[in-house]
Amino acid sequence: MIMLDPITVQNVPLFREVRLRALQDTPSAFGSTYERELQLTDADWLERALSWNGERGIGFLAMDGSVGCGIAGSLLDEDDRTRAQLISMWTAPTHRQQGIGRLLVNEIAGWARLRGADLLQLMVTSSNDAARMFYQRLGFARTGRTEPYPNDPRLIEYEMSRVLR
Repeated sequence: MIMLDPITVQNVPLFREVRLRALQDTPSAFGSTYERELQLTDADWLERALSWNGERGIGFLAMDGSVGCGIAGSLLDEDDRTRAQLISMWTAPTHRQQGIGRLLVNEIAGWARLRGADLLQLMVTSSNDAARMFYQRLGFARTGRTEPYPNDPRLIEYEMSRVLR
């Protein structure tokens, strides 16, 4: 059975391992790179875990027993706390099509609602058709806003959003 565990200082090594696997598996799905995050120190990972385990941000690991098989995070918009960003969403290839992504998004949406957010937003790259379709099935729609993907100017990122209330 899949369990969702909040990212905490106690599970930073597992958080690091799952995040690095995600960056290797789907490099164009993230604003960072495997090479960049491989250089982060233990203190950097601890700081990230702390920022994802507070009032303004949250992170979850999907766990299949002791194996991390997914990750997702969210941050409330600093200028408009009625908006939350879905970030770092990933499910391991061995665990896709099993509802884990839906569990992660629903958990993030619930967390955001409890903090007063009315809208959940995300960015998805133009090359990631599977992710765009997944988000559409969960009620997200493209907003019309786009921007160049920071790690490859040939790609475009599309903003998608879902009303939470």
